[in-house]
Parts: sequence; C-alpha cells; structure tokens
Amino acid sequence: MSTAKTTYDDRALAAEPIERDTRALLGQVMGLVAVAVGFAALGAYLGRDLSGATGLVAFIGAFACIFGLNFAAAKGREQLAIGLLFGLGLLLGLAVAPVIADYAKADPSALWQAAGATAAFVAACGAYGYVTRRDLSSWARTLFWALLGLIAFGIVAIFVSIPNSHIIYAVAGLGIFGAFTIFDFNRLRRASPNGAIAIAASIFLDIFNVFLLLLELFGGQRD
Repeated sequence: MSTAKTTYDDRALAAEPIERDTRALLGQVMGLVAVAVGFAALGAYLGRDLSGATGLVAFIGAFACIFGLNFAAAKGREQLAIGLLFGLGLLLGLAVAPVIADYAKADPSALWQAAGATAAFVAACGAYGYVTRRDLSSWARTLFWALLGLIAFGIVAIFVSIPNSHIIYAVAGLGIFGAFTIFDFNRLRRASPNGAIAIAASIFLDIFNVFLLLLELFGGQRD
C-alpha cells in the first residue's frame, strides 16, 4: 500500500510543474496578444486619414511580418519575432484605419458593440479550446480549405450581385474564425514555450478578423 501511495504522490508532484508551465505559457501568449491588439488600436488611430492605397501597402507589409515572425521564431530569434508581431499589429491597424474611421463617423456605437462582442466571442471559443481534452490538430486541413472558400466567396461577391452577401460572408467568417480560435487555444494548451510567439500571432489574427466581421454585422454594409 505504501508503494502505491508513493507512486500517486510522485505523479501528482510531476503534474504540478507541468500545470504551472502551461499557465505561464498561457499568460505569456495572452500578454503578447494584448500588446499586439494595443498596437493595432494605435495604428487605427494614427492612420485614420490615410488613403486606401496606403492601406494596401500596409496590408502587404503585414503579410511580410507574418512570414518574418514565423521564420524568426523557427530560428530562435525571439526578440525579432516579438518585434515583428507588434509590427504586424501596427500595420494591420494602419491598413483598416480608414474603414474604422468611416464607422466611427457613421455609427460610433457599432465599434463598441463589435469590441464587446469580440471579447465575449473569443473568450467563449478560447475557453472551450483550452479546456477540452481532445486534440484538435486534425481540424487544420479543414479550416485551411474553409478559409480559402471564404476568400473565394468574398472575391466573387465583389463582381457578382448576391443578395445579403455581406451578411453571409460575415456569419460564415465568424463560424470559421470561431473554429480557428478554438483550434489555436487548443494548440496553446499543448504547445512548448518555443511556439509562444507564433501562437500569439495566430490568436491575434483570430481576434482581428472576428472584430472586423462583427463590425460588418453591427455597422451594416460599407464599401
């Protein structure tokens, strides 16, 4: 009996540091996400008078940051990867700044409603993804193709008149990025510290897209 008790205690003691490490990683990732969101808000404020062409350049720069931070993280250059994550937030904020400014002038309440709904939506999806014991890595391929399908629909809707296309796009997008949020928090639960920055970037992009989709719903269609 004493042997069984010792084994149980050893397992409990071994699990405790793992649980602490998991909580520490969660705190690290969400701290990075919070700062990236702050940079996005700063970019949206600074770029409120920018032109659409400048916003397109900012989007291209944001894509470069995504590839750069993943490469830097893979090479172990943590500080560079963090800098690129924050640059990603700033550039995406600059890219959508004219759109945000348009909503702010036409319907300021839509911004606050979208922000509040984003927080609740991401919290609910993230909590489920983090606490579930299932390994959701098999979702990756399905989510990738679903995202490509959403992009294709958005392009078609530009050239073809589809009734309520913006609502269809927004609702479908929320479903896809809600699943992405669950998937990314599930990855976080199983990740090593080396993957913190890449996962923080993924969660930030989930939040960013959910906010824009909810803004589309709360604020009505904008060109």
